[in-house]
Amino acid sequence: MSPKRSLKDILDSEYVENSDEEDLIHADIEENQDGDEVIDPSLCIECKDMKTEIICKDCDEQFCVVCFEMIHRGGKRRLHEYVKLSQKDESLPENEIAQQQIQDATNDKPSDNLESEDPPMRKTVDSVDERLLKLLKDNSAFIPMRLTHEERHLLRLLEAALKVSEYTDRVDILSYKSKSRRIVEQLREVCSVLTGLVIASDIKVGKKLLEMKNFSDNAKWFQDVFEIGRRYKIMNPERMRDTYGKLCYMVMDSRLPQIEDNMEFHLFKPIKTVDSFLSSREGAEKAKGLFNDRLTLYATSHISPVGRTRTQISRLIKQKENAIENIASKYSDKSYSKEDIRQVLYSIGDYNAYVNMNRKPVMRMLERLEVFHQPEIAGKYSIGIQYGRDGARLTHDHERQWHYVQQSLTLWSVIQREMVRLWYIADSDLFDGSQYRLASTDQGLNRIKACPSIYKEMHKILSECRSKTETWVGSSVVHLGDDAVPNALFFLDKYTQIPSILIPFDQTLLKINDLIKNDPYLLEYINKEYGSVDDMKLTILQDAFAHMFDGSGADNFYMSGSCIDGRLTSAWNHCNEISKRKYFNIFLLTGFNGFNGAEGF
Repeated sequence: MSPKRSLKDILDSEYVENSDEEDLIHADIEENQDGDEVIDPSLCIECKDMKTEIICKDCDEQFCVVCFEMIHRGGKRRLHEYVKLSQKDESLPENEIAQQQIQDATNDKPSDNLESEDPPMRKTVDSVDERLLKLLKDNSAFIPMRLTHEERHLLRLLEAALKVSEYTDRVDILSYKSKSRRIVEQLREVCSVLTGLVIASDIKVGKKLLEMKNFSDNAKWFQDVFEIGRRYKIMNPERMRDTYGKLCYMVMDSRLPQIEDNMEFHLFKPIKTVDSFLSSREGAEKAKGLFNDRLTLYATSHISPVGRTRTQISRLIKQKENAIENIASKYSDKSYSKEDIRQVLYSIGDYNAYVNMNRKPVMRMLERLEVFHQPEIAGKYSIGIQYGRDGARLTHDHERQWHYVQQSLTLWSVIQREMVRLWYIADSDLFDGSQYRLASTDQGLNRIKACPSIYKEMHKILSECRSKTETWVGSSVVHLGDDAVPNALFFLDKYTQIPSILIPFDQTLLKINDLIKNDPYLLEYINKEYGSVDDMKLTILQDAFAHMFDGSGADNFYMSGSCIDGRLTSAWNHCNEISKRKYFNIFLLTGFNGFNGAEGF
C-alpha cells in the first residue's frame, strides 16, 4: 500500500495508483509510483541512454532490460548469471542508491542484504511479468487489429456510402409495404454506392468488382468492408457517431434468414483480433511466442508524461521502439513479416492506451471521493441529497450517498477496463441472426432485441463490484433489451460516454493550478468567491458527487432512480445543466467546450 496522500496531493495530482494487479497491464510499465522525477546517473553500457536495471555478473557490465534481453537471447550468454537492481532505500539520495546497487551487484562477495533480498525480488518480478503476459495473451482474443493503410482507404469509402444512405429512415418505419422488400432494396442500394465509389477511387479494383455479375459474388469483399468499419469504431468510439448505427442495423438485417436467402449473402464477418490474425497462417506458434517474451510488455506499454522531463520521455520512447524492433526481428518469418508483428504490437499498445486513458479519470474521481470521508470535509461539504430538492429523486444522507457514488464509480471503472471485451460480446448479441421487434420507446421508435451474453457479463461485473465495496446501495437491475436499453448497440453507446462525462471534470480540476500561476487576478477572484483554490475544487466535487448520482433525468420514475443504467442517466442530466452552475466560468477558462467534444453544452 502506498503512503496516505494529503488533500492537496489528491486534488492536484494526475497520478493514480492501479488498484488491481491485473490493471498493471494497462499501466505505464516504467512509471515512477511516487510521481517524482528520478535522475539516475548510471546508464546502460550498450545503448548509453537508458538507465541501468540489470547487472550481468559474467559480462561484468550493466544493461537496461531491452539491451540485456537482446544480447543474451541466444548462445552461451543465455546461461549468464545476472542481478536485478534491488528496491531503493528512501533514506539515501538517488545517485548514491544507484552507485551502491551497482557496487553491490558487481562485487565478487555481495553484501548479506543483497544476497537475502535479491533472489525473492527476482522471483516476484518474474512471476508478475508472467501473469501480465498471460493476461495479454487472454485479452488478445478481443483486441482488434489496427487498420492498415489499405483498410483505412476502404473505411473512408464506407463512411461516404453510409453518410448518403437513408437506411433507418426507410426501414425502421411503420408502413404497409413489406419490410423484407424494403431491407433488400436498401442493402442493394448501399452495395451499389460502395461499388461506384470503389470504381471512382481505384479503377483496377473497380474493374474486378464489375466482372462479377451479382453482389453475392463479391460477398467476401463487402463483408471485409463492413468489418473494417466495426473494428475501427471499437478503438475510436468518438468517431462515426452519425453512421455507426446504420452500419450495425444493415449487418443485423442481412443476418435475418429471409433477407440472407434473398440476397444470397450477408454482411457479417467476425472482428479481426490479434489472436485470430496470429492464428490465420502457418507458423502461428512461433508468432504467438511473443506472448512469452518479457520485451512485449515494454513494446506495448503506455508512456505517461506525468512527472517526467522531455529527456526521460524520449528515453522511454526509444526503449519502446527498440523493444518493438527486437520483437519484430525475433518472431518474423515467411508467414508473418516484420510489419505484421509490428502491427500486432501496435494493436496491443492501442488497447493499453485506450483502457489507460479512459479509465484513469474514473480512478482519479474515486480517489477524490475518499476526501469526503474525512470528518472535517464531510461537515463542510456534505454530498447528501433529498427527494424533490434540486431535481433529486433519491434521499441519501452523506454516508449513504458516499457509498452510492463509490459503487457507481467502481462499476464504471471495471466496465472501462472490460470495454473492448464487452464490445466483442455485444457483437454476438447484435448479429446472431435472431429476430427483433420494432417498438415505440421513450427514445423513439427502436429495435428491441434480447442481449443474453451482455446481460450475463454485466452480472459478473456487478459481482466483482460488490466484492470491492463495503455495502451495496440502490437497485441492481440491469436494463437490457427493454424500453430503457433496447439492444446491445444502445448499451455500447451508453457506456462509451463515461469518459466524455468525467474527463471535462477531471481536466478542469487538473488545469486550474496552471491558470492561477500566470493570472493573479483569477487567483484573487477564486479566493474571494470560494475562499481558496482547494475550496473551489471541493465545491465542484461536492456538486458532482451529489447531483451526478441523484436519480434524476428520466421521463418517469421507473426509468430513473438507482438502477445500474439510471446512474448514467442522472450523470448526463447533471452535465446538461452544467451551464447553470456558479463554477461554470471556471470550466470555460480551462478550455471546456462540451461533453461530447463539440461546440455547445
